[in-house]
Amino acid sequence: MATPTREWPHFGFSESRLPTLIELGERVGAALGLALLTPVMFGIGCVVAVISRQSPLVGHRRMGWRGRTLWVLKFRTMWDTPGPMGLVAWLDSTWVPDEKAASDSRVQHAFARWMRRYSIDELPQLIHVAMGQMALVGPRPITREEMDLHYGPAASAVLSVRPGITGLWQVRGRNRLSYRQRRRLDLFFVRKASLPLYLSILRWTVRAVFYGDHAY
Repeated sequence: MATPTREWPHFGFSESRLPTLIELGERVGAALGLALLTPVMFGIGCVVAVISRQSPLVGHRRMGWRGRTLWVLKFRTMWDTPGPMGLVAWLDSTWVPDEKAASDSRVQHAFARWMRRYSIDELPQLIHVAMGQMALVGPRPITREEMDLHYGPAASAVLSVRPGITGLWQVRGRNRLSYRQRRRLDLFFVRKASLPLYLSILRWTVRAVFYGDHAY
């Protein structure tokens, strides 16, 4: 899929001059965050492994920057079916529900529901940010099937930026939004990217995580 060259006039940098200060700052910040949070993440992983008796991490195939394959890491929150023990279970399934229900039978444990409510399960994605595969702020990575079905011609624009841990979708409704609304927010971010918008999303994310807004 062809990807147009993208300019960031409000940031003052072009894609041809990567890494930009923002990307560099995100990668350094993510690396520092990982260093500080490693004991916490190790403890969470141990709890998940003991409760689920499966691998504490899962990697799900998604579409990354410029359409590249990205195996997105998360702490396991679903263990309705038995699986092998190890560090990471790689999931190549393409099915994703059109709408997420507040009560999912696959999320069987209170600890898993707590992680999902406060987005604790997303912490391993700091690894992707530190590696330059993801950004702190951007459209959430989705499967190729979701992209083809719900984004259509808008896919090239969304894939022209690095997917983010957080974005407008997370702070403006998250799981209660339709794919049509989600696509509109992703395109707005891509076309209206600016430093004030970037900082606002980070600020709104802190509030959304603290209150667990629309996360399940």
